[in-house]
Amino acid sequence: MVPDVATGDPTRMLCLNCARRTVSPRSVSKYEGLTRYLKFRGSFTDTVKLGFARIDGIIGDNLPIEAYKSEKWWDNAPTRLHAKAWLEAGWEVQEMHLKEGYVVFKKVRDVKTASTGRKARVTQLDKAFTPVHVRPLKPKIPSKTKVSKLYARIKNLERQRTSMPTYPGSFRPKPKYEKKLFKPNEKPQ
Repeated sequence: MVPDVATGDPTRMLCLNCARRTVSPRSVSKYEGLTRYLKFRGSFTDTVKLGFARIDGIIGDNLPIEAYKSEKWWDNAPTRLHAKAWLEAGWEVQEMHLKEGYVVFKKVRDVKTASTGRKARVTQLDKAFTPVHVRPLKPKIPSKTKVSKLYARIKNLERQRTSMPTYPGSFRPKPKYEKKLFKPNEKPQ
């Protein structure tokens, strides 16, 4: 018996086997993500076409080079670790195209998802669903300060526009640096 490893409480004792299960991480296969994905897709479809890049994203790692080169790698052999991933989910490889880089999985049987050890609650619905009453949102009215600031900005922009001199034709005023450097008649061409 050892103290509780999760909390460090010496008064609560655990057997070594329970302590090992609490501390050691659950060993997960590299292809566990593919199993979960196919179980999820199995609830609403019978065939799934996945590209190699998509499978890389699902498993969170790159497929081995052999998967890109050899059709034997995609065999439905239950002795191979990667094949167990789709076979445990109830799927088999229907076809694969190495040149195009995709695989088509076909569902062969339904697999129930494993429970997490908790008993599933069975609930009876006595009455029909009624949605929660939601009050409509009131439109936000800006404060008088914000309104006055915006009004002042608009007025300043209008004043700026009206104070700008307008010149007939394509005449434009000279920039300040030209006025300082050159006299009007001595400007180089």
